[in-house]
Amino acid sequence: KSPLALFRWSMAAASGAFIWYMQGRVRAQPVCGFLRAGLAVPPERCGENRCSMTYMYEYPEYLKIKLPKKTARRYPAYELYLYGEGSYAEENKNLLLTGIPVLFLPGNAGSYKQVRSLGSIALRKAEDVDFKYHFNFFSVNFNEELVALYGGSLQRQTKFVHECIKVILKLYRDQEFAPSSVAIVGHSMGGLVARALLTLKNFKPELINLLITQATPHIAPVMPLDRYLTDFYTAVNSHWILKAQDLRNLTTLSVAGGFRDYQVRSGLAFLPRLSQHDSALSVVSSAVPKAWASTDHLSIVWCKELILATIRAFFDLIDENTRQITEDPKKRMSVLNHHFVRHPAKMFEENPEAFTNLTGAFMWITVKGSKWTYSVYNDSDGKYFVFPLASHRKSYSHVYCENSMLVRKYFFNVWTKGYVYNDSSFFLFLFSFLFKVVMLKLLDYPSLSHIVIQVPPAVGNKYTLGCEFFKEDSRTVQLPVTHLFSFGEYKRKPSVYRLHIPWSYEDSITVAKVPSLAEVSAKLHIAQPHNDSSLPELIIYSSPDCQYEVILKTSLLQVLGQIVRFHAGAFPVYIVSNILLTYGGQLSTLRSTGQCSDFSLELVRTAKPYKVEPLISIVVFLQGFNWFREIWESLSLPEVDAAVLSSQDAWFPLVSLILFLFGTGIAYWSGVFFSASLRLFSSLWLTLIRPTELQKDKLITPRRLCGMISLALVSWTTCGSFAVLIIYLQYLFKVLKCLTFCHSKETSQNSSTHSPSNSKTLAEAVNSLKMHITILNLFTWIVLLNLPSLIYWLKNLRYNVRLDPDPCRSTAIILVCILEILMSSSTSEVKSSKLLKIAAKVPLPLSVAMLAFGRMHLYRVPHFVTFSLLLHVLCCFV
Repeated sequence: KSPLALFRWSMAAASGAFIWYMQGRVRAQPVCGFLRAGLAVPPERCGENRCSMTYMYEYPEYLKIKLPKKTARRYPAYELYLYGEGSYAEENKNLLLTGIPVLFLPGNAGSYKQVRSLGSIALRKAEDVDFKYHFNFFSVNFNEELVALYGGSLQRQTKFVHECIKVILKLYRDQEFAPSSVAIVGHSMGGLVARALLTLKNFKPELINLLITQATPHIAPVMPLDRYLTDFYTAVNSHWILKAQDLRNLTTLSVAGGFRDYQVRSGLAFLPRLSQHDSALSVVSSAVPKAWASTDHLSIVWCKELILATIRAFFDLIDENTRQITEDPKKRMSVLNHHFVRHPAKMFEENPEAFTNLTGAFMWITVKGSKWTYSVYNDSDGKYFVFPLASHRKSYSHVYCENSMLVRKYFFNVWTKGYVYNDSSFFLFLFSFLFKVVMLKLLDYPSLSHIVIQVPPAVGNKYTLGCEFFKEDSRTVQLPVTHLFSFGEYKRKPSVYRLHIPWSYEDSITVAKVPSLAEVSAKLHIAQPHNDSSLPELIIYSSPDCQYEVILKTSLLQVLGQIVRFHAGAFPVYIVSNILLTYGGQLSTLRSTGQCSDFSLELVRTAKPYKVEPLISIVVFLQGFNWFREIWESLSLPEVDAAVLSSQDAWFPLVSLILFLFGTGIAYWSGVFFSASLRLFSSLWLTLIRPTELQKDKLITPRRLCGMISLALVSWTTCGSFAVLIIYLQYLFKVLKCLTFCHSKETSQNSSTHSPSNSKTLAEAVNSLKMHITILNLFTWIVLLNLPSLIYWLKNLRYNVRLDPDPCRSTAIILVCILEILMSSSTSEVKSSKLLKIAAKVPLPLSVAMLAFGRMHLYRVPHFVTFSLLLHVLCCFV
């Protein structure tokens, strides 16, 4: 129970993938009722947004910038705006701009008005420096397009941004300090569009010198719903890897939202790690100094703490000679590191003075002991406390200091500089008060002779300071990650917590309240690189007045939560795979017994993970051998998605099993809900409309052919997903009509006598109805996967009647023809078919293929379903 104890817990694991999912959890239960030590952050409140709102002091205005006629005609849905407030907005109406241009790009369904937080804070900062420097914030209106779900417009947006940059720079053409480049801030998909500028053939890389992205999924799309989206990602990331040498003059910062961002997990927001590209930085908002807050996907654009850090960085990036953002890449990286990684609680200095004089009539007090505590109340005299290091270097490796004062301006400030005192020069380390906790490794400062704590006058204030020298080995405990079903490892240690991840900037800090139960979840955003042997550390800052019980254990719920966070986008694949297996089981039962089984019963019987998972695991294993990869590539087969995820340390077989079981549960309950909803609507229909007899028509009639041709034309001339929705509604109407007929027949049979022929007709109708409900269930997921392109088309209908490019045009035409025939088919035609045996067995390999190639490419799912339904149609004729 030392006065100022610090313990570091290192968590070791067998592999990066293992530590990624095994969540260390610390439960600290205080024995006493007072906690003094802490960090310069408020307590972590799970589920609560800790960001402060940014406010405009004057009414925000958005001045529309006139674009060249050719550009406006080519991109009628897009616009460019200049942000302003009050008198500043009035002055800029004549577009005689003298500031530094910054372009904001909104993301998926984002508004150009989201620039107001950056623009307003920058305006207030410019007022503080009497407009010696100021920024002009421009914003692009992308018509709130759903580019995260439909990738067909990403290339169009990229080209429009290029035109906007040229227009912006022309506005400064006649100015004394005319800029030659534009800084870009991109939120969500806007950041990806900014990166894509460099892939344009006629784009000059020197037009951008700084790019800041906010919650941008750089690695892969969240939901890969069409091939245009995945192809766009491939083109951008491939260019940044192959042309890394050309990107040295571009400084890029990616800020992820942390665990509060449920739309884009932070692992996707980390820029690719390239040894050739040292001008890129990726951080999580919870690790940004002075912010220490996780943000959701939208609040990251208005989170005051992050906006302040961004604007401070912008002003520190200004070159006094050019009055524009500096052209020096090293200085840009130094500024970004200063504000987003290591902030020493002082203003950025490019070339700090090596020596300076300590001024002020403060009393100098020498402290020689290894432990020191000092309490102050209402002291009007300042003091310098001097700690000589020569006597401590042999016995101790670190020094740790804390400040109990809760007033922000009295936190520790860390400066390393030479100082002069009593005409003798020596190198020392100075603390003033900006951080609550400071820890130094003495070996990192070999020429340091003294540590000095400057205590300013404390009139009307009360606080306690404390420092302690300690040896790292005596405070370090290395433990393996607890296994999944552990009950916890108990350690009685005093504690406040900082989870440090050495290979990425994703640290999280938690301050415990006493008496209370504090929990720290050791979750990772990205896996440990293969060439990195460092261990995650849980650093525990303690209080001398308390003792804590620390329990390290694995949380099953947190593990499942991480699996959902990383792989929720693959759920539709597993759900459709389960439904497809059930569909194949129903066809098999129809062939063997002549009756179609119920969906729920067949799902329980046939949807088994051992039918699909082993084969995929074998293929992934064999792809580790060169000879198998050569054969695979010679067959022009795409890479197995599980193999790609394994190479990214984001996969292991147990994950697929868990996701499959999730998919089974969702498929089961969605099927129950779907059937119940259909029965409810049919009951309502039965009360309003008298059911008619179902007439047996030919599968192909002139009327049906006309319907196929009409919907095929709709698909070709407008939008494929629109034609899919129309045929889906027709099919739904047909099923409701059949269900109403069966319900009325069952009611009449229960109330009167019936003939054997009527019973046979009813049994056949019920069998057909069960099959139609399963097909409709499958088709529902196809409609949902194609819905984003339909929404995009409807929003842009006033600009263009035809969706171009259309990700599902050809698939829609095939589905229209298939479903026009299937909605009039019955099981009596299918169960006698020669192809039924093949049609019943094909869904199993299709389900395997779907899981193998559809996890990271959701747009492939309709193709597998379409092929299975095509065999069903052939069974109606052969």
